Amino acid sequence: MSKMMSEEMKANLAMIEERKDFIVCNKEDKDKKIKCDAHSAAGAVSQRACVYCGARVVLNPITDAVHLVHGPIGCASYTFDIRGSLSSGSEEYRNSYSTDLREHDIIFGGERKLTAAIDEIVEAKKPKLIFVYSTCVVGVIGDDLKAVCKAAEEKYGIRIIPVESSGFVGSKSAGYKAAGDAILKILELDGNKKEEKYGINFLGDFNLAGEMWIIKSYLEHIGVDVVSHFSGDSDYEKIKNAPNAIMNVVQCAGSMTSLAKKMEDKYEIPFTKVSFFGLEDIRVSLRSIAYSLGDFDMITKVEEFVKVKEKETDEKLEYYRKRLAGKKVAIYVGGGFKAISLIKQFRDLGITPVMVGSQTGRPEEYDTIRKLADEDTVILDDANPSELEKFMREKGADILVGGVKERPLAYKLGVAFVDHNHARKHPLAGYEGCINFAKEVDLTVNSPVWGIIKGERHGVEHELSGSIRSLDLEEQVIANEK
Repeated sequence: MSKMMSEEMKANLAMIEERKDFIVCNKEDKDKKIKCDAHSAAGAVSQRACVYCGARVVLNPITDAVHLVHGPIGCASYTFDIRGSLSSGSEEYRNSYSTDLREHDIIFGGERKLTAAIDEIVEAKKPKLIFVYSTCVVGVIGDDLKAVCKAAEEKYGIRIIPVESSGFVGSKSAGYKAAGDAILKILELDGNKKEEKYGINFLGDFNLAGEMWIIKSYLEHIGVDVVSHFSGDSDYEKIKNAPNAIMNVVQCAGSMTSLAKKMEDKYEIPFTKVSFFGLEDIRVSLRSIAYSLGDFDMITKVEEFVKVKEKETDEKLEYYRKRLAGKKVAIYVGGGFKAISLIKQFRDLGITPVMVGSQTGRPEEYDTIRKLADEDTVILDDANPSELEKFMREKGADILVGGVKERPLAYKLGVAFVDHNHARKHPLAGYEGCINFAKEVDLTVNSPVWGIIKGERHGVEHELSGSIRSLDLEEQVIANEK
């Protein structure tokens, strides 16, 4: 009876009524549209982060900017040095500053404290650019962030940009838009416009473990000029050149599509979405850039480059394909566009995706995911840990790919894990990244530890079943005596 109750409780935890529209099975729900891009269901313990977090993770890699968090100290510490982004210049972005609002400030307002903090930073650091982030409590008490920043800009003659990111007003996606609006303010007032446009802007790469440097080397090899890139390894001066580009190339669609659309309206710069994760998407992306720029020599260089690099990479991947064939993977990442790339990349390694989800996926991205996924694949948006556990067990996943929040869950279930989030220290983009990714998947999924864990669990289950049988015998003896 207790076992039955336990299973029933698990089922209730795994499927909150309001969450049903956010989950589909390809085979059973062919005509059902997955609900997404909406507020998290109350009580679902969503994996999504707050608006402030979304804004901070996008802007944080701008290397020479000072990031001032107007709020309690916990908000600043949560996002301190949060990305594995590398810099070829300033290291200022690795620091985090806070007004450290206390009870007194919340009652009487924190504007004076914010003004004093800006004064102190300007005197000590003499920066060209300061981002000032609002947090939940600032939205509640009503501090006028814009007025304080405007007054400070006039006083010091530097850019001090308010980032409207009070955490309770939406999800991480709203933070992405707030970050894009902050970048747009730089372009509107400070853009270094030239008469003749050239090259591309690369939007949505954060130079995790030097990935932007890898991609830039590919682009330079085929003859593409990179005017600016943000926010990985970017700085104030580089960003100001963005209006001069012919085209925007968007890698992280979730964080940068909104900005790309606004730049298209304002500066008439068209954009295309790319992904440099996995052999297929690297090939498609390089071709897309070359064809969009309409350069015949560039197109020829792309074909030659891809042919050589794919041959070299394929030879190294063959070893891992043999070791990984037949495994099953559960995918749960930040953006839907990244999930699409991962489906292809795992298929190339002989691994079958059995569950695919994202935190900020869009309707068109889920449509593509459903076309790529098998009929019995579970697809879910904004999952909670209970759902992830339920479907990973149900589908027999051997490995989970996700972010740092999902790592403990995978290990508790005895499932291998690969970190594809912002904290990693090795590149997963480009041809080098394809090999690193396959190597990491192999190391974790074929680790001897899983056999040991399964053996221990089998032993515990055996002991428990023996104890239950003993208990049953004792109960029969007592009943007979009565």
